[in-house]
Amino acid sequence: MFNGIIYNQGVVTKILKRNKGSNIFVKSDLKLNNKSIGLSIACDGVCLTLISYKSKIMEFYLSKETIVRSKFKFLKIKDILNLELPLKYGTKISGHICQGHIDAVGKVFSIKKIDKSYLFCFEVPKQIRKDLIEKASISVNGISLTISKVTKSGFQVWVIPHTYKETNLYLLNKKSLINIEIDILSKYVKNYFNEKR
Repeated sequence: MFNGIIYNQGVVTKILKRNKGSNIFVKSDLKLNNKSIGLSIACDGVCLTLISYKSKIMEFYLSKETIVRSKFKFLKIKDILNLELPLKYGTKISGHICQGHIDAVGKVFSIKKIDKSYLFCFEVPKQIRKDLIEKASISVNGISLTISKVTKSGFQVWVIPHTYKETNLYLLNKKSLINIEIDILSKYVKNYFNEKR
């Protein structure tokens, strides 16, 4: 479990592709060791299990399901990923509860700089538009953000300068792909009321 507050990033150094999965290697300054093997780490919002660690390079296995569900099907060497370690008991939650289970891949429609902040407009697949709620939390590339407006084709978020600089949002351009996770609490509430009908 994560909270969408990003303090670290990593760069993809190698990708080993197979028919039904792949292994990716990510270099970062996360303080890990061999005892960290088996740890869950959010990589651009995707919960992955660390399977090896050496010389600051982490190795993760991506199943076919993970590749299909996320933007990792288009992952390239030198891509920069937002990284987050799992929450510890007693940790302050500054963002919102994130599971690292991607619901859909979205796309940047526009980016506007207004004063010192940035207004991002994203397009998302039709099947998750009904789950978007104004002022609800949402995870974009593993970053906890707040939906400022629901649009016909997706949603908008405001990004402050600190978040823009400390995450890979500064690398996004029009048509860039993003990993999206809908707030798990809204999913449970929706499912509960759907069953009550």
